[in-house]
Amino acid sequence: MSDILTRASPPPGKRVQYGADPIQFAELRFPPGKGPFPLLFVIHGGWWLSANDLHHIGHLCTKFTSYGIITCNLEYRRIGDLGGGWPGTFLDVANAVEYFKKGLASDPRVNIKRAAILGHSAGGHLALWLGAKHRLPRSSILYTGRDRWLIATISLAGITDLRSAWELGLGDNGVEKLIGGSPNQLPERYAEASPMELLPFGLKEFLIHGRNDDRVPISQSERFAKTARAAGDKTTLIALDDIGHFELIDPESRAWDIVAHSTLTAFGDGSVDEPIVEP
Repeated sequence: MSDILTRASPPPGKRVQYGADPIQFAELRFPPGKGPFPLLFVIHGGWWLSANDLHHIGHLCTKFTSYGIITCNLEYRRIGDLGGGWPGTFLDVANAVEYFKKGLASDPRVNIKRAAILGHSAGGHLALWLGAKHRLPRSSILYTGRDRWLIATISLAGITDLRSAWELGLGDNGVEKLIGGSPNQLPERYAEASPMELLPFGLKEFLIHGRNDDRVPISQSERFAKTARAAGDKTTLIALDDIGHFELIDPESRAWDIVAHSTLTAFGDGSVDEPIVEP
């Protein structure tokens, strides 16, 4: 069991606005030195609700920055915020990564060609969705272009299939609040918002999930990995025994070495030919 939600937050990174709303900002943390360093976008979870913000995942960002990785901890409008939910939550994270891509590309400390995205829980859903958004039709309200420049997406206990998550009522029916209705009422929205329905992504996907997760069942990652590999994606699934939901974002937990190793691997040039399942 991790106390990451109640632990005092580390010092914040440099706050940068990517939009006009006060909630549309990110915290940037740079390693010391000239670089160039790889860039990791980070998206916090919390069932897409405004009650949950980016502070608790700051420990993860600080740790990765100590490894020589620039971290960009994204905040975004959530359910309960004006403009949050459909489509604002999706457009915020999409516009944020494009804003920082353009803004950081000329910074000599940044290797923009080595950029990946990591998300936890509901943030894992958004991280996977960002890896897939180039597959959206031009007619979609979520469409922001087809430039595919991220090299990998890392999902920590992520929600991968919005339809099954809705059926299970996960997060006190958080999916329905995010999308604005049920799959029967709004099938087009689910098709455009669910990572499972946008496969294949055409980039590396890493999914890490605790077998003891009582918030997001591991079946979300297992079914996604199976479907993604069948569609031709290079997908790594790591299932961890005796690990729950929050240990994956806690640098002091037993799960951390696996999370760190997998994320560092995501920045490498190699590909994964077979799924890795940790005992």
